[in-house]
Amino acid sequence: MRVPFVALPLLVVIHLLAGCAKNVDTRVAGDDDAAIDGASARLEELRARAAQDELACQDRCEVATSTCGVAEELCSLVDRNPDRDDLPPRCAQGREQCSDARNGCARCQNG
Repeated sequence: MRVPFVALPLLVVIHLLAGCAKNVDTRVAGDDDAAIDGASARLEELRARAAQDELACQDRCEVATSTCGVAEELCSLVDRNPDRDDLPPRCAQGREQCSDARNGCARCQNG
């Protein structure tokens, strides 16, 4: 008769551990902050590259494509943090940089 009494606490513990699944947000603000800072740094590097006067048209257009991709990556990270008022301006700056880079590409293509 002792076996059921030993097994009962073990059974209760197993049910408690298995039965309490929680919906936990897996985002970590620090990870998003690091990714946002990384995207901002890449945008700054692309801005410096686009500012080179001797950049070939094909290279200028590749910079524009990269700039827009990084800007959208940045904006998706910003969208994941709607409670942060400091982030939307960074998204807006990224999109403005994308627009400027596309304009630079179009100017060189159209002569």
